[in-house]
Amino acid sequence: MATTEKHILTKIYVVTACIFIFAIAVGIKLLNIQIVEGEKYKELAEERTYKNFVIPANRGNLYDANGNLLATSVPKYDIRFDAVTVADKDFQEQITPLSKELSRMFGKSSSDWAQKLRTARANRHRYLLIARNLGYSEYMRVKNFPMFKMGANRGGLIVEQRTVREHPLGKMAERTVGYERQDENGYYTRVGLEGAFGPYLRGKEGHRLKQKIAKGQWKPISDNNEVEPKDGYDLISTIDVKIQDIAHHALLKQLEKYEADHGSVVVMETATGEVKAISNLGRTSQGTYFEKLNYAVGETHEPGSTFKLMAMIVALEDKVIDTSTVVDTEKGEITIYRRKVRDSHRGGYGKISAAKAFEVSSNVGIVKLIYENYKDQPQKFVDKLKAMHLDEKLGLSIKGEGDPYIPAPGDKKWSGLSLPWMAYGYGSLQLTPLQTLTFYNAIANDGEMLKPRFIKEVKEWDKTIERFDKKVIDPAICSKETVEKVKDMMKHVVERGTGKSLYDPNFSMAGKTGTAQTEYWMKDWPSNPRYISSFVGFFPAEKPKYSCIVVIHKPNNKVGYYGADVSGPVFKRIAQKIFTDNPEVEEFESLEVTDPPVEKNFQKYFATARNAEDVVPNVKGLPAMDAISVLENLGLEVSLIGSGEVQQQSIEPGSKIAENRVIKLKLG
Repeated sequence: MATTEKHILTKIYVVTACIFIFAIAVGIKLLNIQIVEGEKYKELAEERTYKNFVIPANRGNLYDANGNLLATSVPKYDIRFDAVTVADKDFQEQITPLSKELSRMFGKSSSDWAQKLRTARANRHRYLLIARNLGYSEYMRVKNFPMFKMGANRGGLIVEQRTVREHPLGKMAERTVGYERQDENGYYTRVGLEGAFGPYLRGKEGHRLKQKIAKGQWKPISDNNEVEPKDGYDLISTIDVKIQDIAHHALLKQLEKYEADHGSVVVMETATGEVKAISNLGRTSQGTYFEKLNYAVGETHEPGSTFKLMAMIVALEDKVIDTSTVVDTEKGEITIYRRKVRDSHRGGYGKISAAKAFEVSSNVGIVKLIYENYKDQPQKFVDKLKAMHLDEKLGLSIKGEGDPYIPAPGDKKWSGLSLPWMAYGYGSLQLTPLQTLTFYNAIANDGEMLKPRFIKEVKEWDKTIERFDKKVIDPAICSKETVEKVKDMMKHVVERGTGKSLYDPNFSMAGKTGTAQTEYWMKDWPSNPRYISSFVGFFPAEKPKYSCIVVIHKPNNKVGYYGADVSGPVFKRIAQKIFTDNPEVEEFESLEVTDPPVEKNFQKYFATARNAEDVVPNVKGLPAMDAISVLENLGLEVSLIGSGEVQQQSIEPGSKIAENRVIKLKLG
């Protein structure tokens, strides 16, 4: 018995000890949670209840050169209602006037709105949608509605703001304006000016604290942000909306007429390198056109005959030819390494000057001039091209510039045909339209090659943050002598060469046509030939203000494909429209002629009129008309005898003026 009791007591002690040890362990754990891990769990609880949400900053605006908007951030607001947080007294007093205001602004009857709000309160709805995508003025109006104007805590108003990027020009210049988008990993996709200058435009994001409510929804806990967002800077671009509009519609009209695959046009200010317009239009399967890709910046291709300018400059600079050098175009066809070089004009042009070969775009003439002078030293020809920066990227701010390529001896693509083929723009040459235009603009600018610019300055309100001035790539790509010669040749292209259909005696232009075969390596080319039509030059020819390139890919060859026919009219339309809408202001010598006697009379009249008060002035010696003007302004009636200047006056100077008094003037 005693043994049993002892055994029972032992068990009780063991159980008691275990309970005591467990209690100590629980106490230690509670202390650990409270003291050591308390902050961690508190933060975790708050994190699940409260959260800082990012408020994106408004992106800066993008303007054209004249202050017209190209891209802007527009705030949009979603309005929601917390039906629980409003006190019962406030809810009952304000629901009717609030419903009436909601009805006036958003439609539906006030009774429908009242029913909707009451139902939300009965169901303890804390996130009822009132309206989406409101503009700022609409948001401010809603914010001052009854009940809502009491704020988030008392009035239940929940406002969620976001920004939307809008392009006032719509699809025009869309690829140049571009965009900047950030994915879930923080990686930015950058396109056009928006992408290139994203760091300036972005600004700094803000933060707003929200509380988690029912169904995983978050409600702002106050009307104020913890960190206010800072808006981005504004950009002033070089684009001119008027010129952009002209270029866009001129290109579109021609693409539609010739059913072309795609095309681009760039207008550049000669002296500054500022890009005033850039349009890139691609054809859809429905036959319409839109800003598909930035072809002018990113698409390289064999330039064809527009490259003849570069070839001629090399030969002129090396003095292996002059503009008067005679070349025999034979019968419009020659063979080099069993490959034919043909002129578009059947039968050739016979023996002509180098300048004439350029004007009529004779493939045979240009190839013979280059090949005969450089076949034993092709590297010299290539080095000269590279010295003019034709193998270098322009280093544009816009992403996606195409890689230029000038083949050279030793390259995998080099062969015996490379040199003659390069002379007229083939042989694996690769240039973008903007790279070609930059070269032509250098000629228009007396040899100074400028980097194309799209942005003039970065601004914060009226304060300039950064200015982008013109950047010189090369102060002289060739001699002034050569510049003048090729300028003259390009002027003659329009006056009497391949571009003569564009000639207008009232408006001077200079340039070069280009008609390049493309995809000629495809098997179906003989039955379905494809071309790239181009025209590049400057205007006015004598004092270039703008340079311009037009490139149209794969026009319907049944309608037409020559550069002068397809691209040339776009160039002409742009040039003439620019100067019709924005005529040059000429300076004239003053037309003002000073006649001493007239000047003397005016000075006397002016002195008399200025001193006349309430007495009769001395008008002797004044011409009749001046005397009448002075006296009638004083209320006197004037009677004249004779003609000429005043010799006598019937009322003596200094006499008091009386009403309805007649003064007689004797003239002679």
